[in-house]
Amino acid sequence: MKTNKNAKSWKEHINQKYGEKGTESREKFEEEFETFRIGVLIQEARKKQKLTQQQLADKVGITKNYISRIENNASDIRLSTLIRIIREGLGGSFELSLDL
Repeated sequence: MKTNKNAKSWKEHINQKYGEKGTESREKFEEEFETFRIGVLIQEARKKQKLTQQQLADKVGITKNYISRIENNASDIRLSTLIRIIREGLGGSFELSLDL
């Protein structure tokens, strides 16, 4: 099996593209990635429950446009709104952890 001598690990790629952990550019990337992940998780849960964006928005009392912006990583989301989407809209529970 041939190996690519230029191949990099994911960690090496991220370090090269966004800088080492603790740098401003890396922190910005990590924050944006977490926001992206939240949007994907909400979208997957919504689709699993066969809800449209409008139906989810109606259950939570927000706009379809806001749900769309969250799912497409185009909007910051307030923690209280995130909790409402998960609990009231999707019938789920919210857990938070902190890694230091």
